[in-house]
Amino acid sequence: MGTSHYMQQEEDWDRDLLLDPAWEKQQRKTFTAWCNSHLRKAGTQIENIEEDFRNGLKLMLLLEVISGERLPKPDKGKMRFHKIANVNKALDFISSKGVKLVSIGAEEIVDGNLKMTLGMIWTIILRFAIQDISVEETSAKEGLLLWCQRKTAPYRNVNVQNFHISWKDGLALCALIHRHRPDLIDYAKLRKDDPIGNLNTAFEVAEKYLDIPKMLDAEDIVNTPKPDEKAIMTYVSCFYHAFAGAEQAETAANRICKVLAVNQENEKLMEEYEKLASELLEWIRRTIPWLENRVAEKSMSAMRRKLEDFRDYRRVHKPPRVQEKCQLEINFNTLQTKLRLSNRPAFMPSEGKMVSDIANAWKGLEQAEKGYEEWLLTEIRRLERLEHLAEKFKQKATLHESWTRGKEEMLSQRDYESASLMEVRALMRKHEAFESDLAAHQDRVEQIAAIAQELNELDYHDAASVNSRCQAICDQWDTLGTLTQKRRDALERVEKLLETIDQLYLEFAKRAAPFNNWMDGATEDLQDMFIVHSIEEIQSLITAHEQFKATLPEADKERMAILGIQNEIQKIAQTYGIKLSGVNPYTNLSHLDIASKWDTVKQLVPHRDQMLQEELARQQANERLRRQFAAQANVLGPWIQTKMEEIGHISVDISGSLEDQMNHLKQQEQNIINYKANIDKLEGDHQLIQEALVFDNKHTSYTMEHIRVGWEQLLTTIARTINEVENQILTRDAKGISQEQMNEFRASFNHFDRVRYGPWHPDDCNPSLTPIPTLQGEVEFARIMMLVDPNSTGVVTFQAFIDFMTRETAETDTAEQVVASFKILASDKNYITVEELRRELPPEQAEYCISRMTKYSGADAVSGALDYVSFSSALYGESDL
Repeated sequence: MGTSHYMQQEEDWDRDLLLDPAWEKQQRKTFTAWCNSHLRKAGTQIENIEEDFRNGLKLMLLLEVISGERLPKPDKGKMRFHKIANVNKALDFISSKGVKLVSIGAEEIVDGNLKMTLGMIWTIILRFAIQDISVEETSAKEGLLLWCQRKTAPYRNVNVQNFHISWKDGLALCALIHRHRPDLIDYAKLRKDDPIGNLNTAFEVAEKYLDIPKMLDAEDIVNTPKPDEKAIMTYVSCFYHAFAGAEQAETAANRICKVLAVNQENEKLMEEYEKLASELLEWIRRTIPWLENRVAEKSMSAMRRKLEDFRDYRRVHKPPRVQEKCQLEINFNTLQTKLRLSNRPAFMPSEGKMVSDIANAWKGLEQAEKGYEEWLLTEIRRLERLEHLAEKFKQKATLHESWTRGKEEMLSQRDYESASLMEVRALMRKHEAFESDLAAHQDRVEQIAAIAQELNELDYHDAASVNSRCQAICDQWDTLGTLTQKRRDALERVEKLLETIDQLYLEFAKRAAPFNNWMDGATEDLQDMFIVHSIEEIQSLITAHEQFKATLPEADKERMAILGIQNEIQKIAQTYGIKLSGVNPYTNLSHLDIASKWDTVKQLVPHRDQMLQEELARQQANERLRRQFAAQANVLGPWIQTKMEEIGHISVDISGSLEDQMNHLKQQEQNIINYKANIDKLEGDHQLIQEALVFDNKHTSYTMEHIRVGWEQLLTTIARTINEVENQILTRDAKGISQEQMNEFRASFNHFDRVRYGPWHPDDCNPSLTPIPTLQGEVEFARIMMLVDPNSTGVVTFQAFIDFMTRETAETDTAEQVVASFKILASDKNYITVEELRRELPPEQAEYCISRMTKYSGADAVSGALDYVSFSSALYGESDL
């Protein structure tokens, strides 16, 4: 891409463009400065671009400097053909770099053709200074332009779009310098209206600090409408190479420093490994001979000092070396890993210092250490053996002699002759324990003999005293064995003699205990308080008591058998002259206790009989009270219910007049009052039941509370029903309702009453009022319910129904009619005065109105005017009309 792009640039070069004197001047100066910036590296320069390249020598030198390659050796002659040959060599080199030269020949350069010379230099600049520029996948001119745009993007008043007018004010050049070297230019102080100052600042700073020669004149750039693009590109490319080179140099320096740091660290690790390995191997070399020394000491204290030295070695000297060995392996592995990650060759320690060499040396150290420790312990154990055996013999002999002291006297005692069976058995158990102890000490005697034999075999210096003491112990041991067997025989004879009596004691205890428990339970049952509530319960207790009495003969036989055991014990004791302690070892019960408790049971049985019979009589009396109460309650309950139903029938009966209903209800009321004596009698029976603490009655489902509630409801219902009929009569008379209408109202109310003899529910009212033409629609129905059920209780009484029906069907006064009447009295005024009221109405009615009417506040109000409109609305419970 670079070659084709460069060729495109070359083909775009037009010789006619160089005819512009301003551009020619800019290119001459810029190209000359650019060439000198490279030639000075070779210690030379040019003054006149078209003259100094004519012989081709400096041209070839320029190409060698900028390419870093050697060109063919130039011709030394000064003839024209020599110059042409040198220039051709330069042009051939340029062509070898993939540059196609168009219309440029060696003769024109040799002849000093300025236009051709400038074109050739531009071609060189393109190829070696611009073509290799690459920024974000763009190269050459576009890459350089993109680089400038990226670097100057953050700066105000800078917008690089080309390589001519975008650079006229000098801010773009200052921005490039400031972006990379902010210490060289204070960009904030630059002004866009001072292009010459900006350009000169950039030229001076670049030449002084960036080693970029001044290639342009500020006045030429500012005064030219369109500065020469090639001159600007050439100069700007120097900034790219200067800054890009600096960045590359810094990156290269960092990379070198990083590589060197890694290398230095690796070398340090290598040196540390060599040092640690040498020190560790030297310590192992010195330690192994010490561990291999097996010359035993003659005294125990000396051998213990050797052992203590070895323990110091294990605790103090060796642990740091173990840590050094571990650290050495860690350092070696870390070093090899770092070398592998940094592409360095693996580390090879000095001969004999490999990790494997150290591991082998360490293994040899541990082998020597293990053998040394085993040898030390063997020698110490060998020396300790004699001292330990002698001390062990003394300790065991002393313990045995201490244990046997007093044992012969103990075995010779005859304490069992006056002991009881329990005491004999205790002595027997004690003797058995002694025999076990004696058998256990058999091992100790054998050990004492074995130790004495070993001391003799090892030529112990005091073997004579050991043998004498051992023989005394063995002789005493035989004597103890004989005495032990004699005492066992005597104890067994006495034990058999006392076992018969003990067995009888045990039999007495086994039979006396349950019999005693039975008598305790019987006594408790016979004395137990009982609470019953029925004849069945007391009869159950009487049956259980009779069953208990049937068991008494068998219990008496058991009592006699128990007392017979006690008599047998007394007989044996008297026959063999055995002295009894008087206490049964297996129980605290005696034959006297059994006899006493049996007498108590015999006395409690008739007393229990009497109590049960008394309770039976009481329960029979309670049963009579239950039946008496039930007989009356079973009559009163249905009677009250029947009366409730009769009152209900009378209240809804439409066959007669209201006066007939009233007469029937009065008769019912008198009958109810006359029946009160039956209620009082039942109350008396109930009081007797309560005093007898009777709480249930299976003969009736009625309780006194049920009867009381029913009686109170009956009285309330008859009184309420009489009151309702009286109100109906008053309503009929006040409204002028005929008996037929009243019957029709009752029939309609009864037809839609879902709960007979009760009030209506709202759901019943809607269909009941449907036939009335004036009540159609939900809104109308809601209004009706507000009238018949103002408290929203959810039910409608027959009286409310009658009031509504009479209000809807009869002609009654309304608030509007009353207002119209007051308006007539007030002579069509909106208010009325006190004088008018007193003049037109009776005194009582006039004062009533005056006390309740509010003051009139209309626009036409006069002194003493009263508001008859609000007064009329209040009379009918309505809002102001």
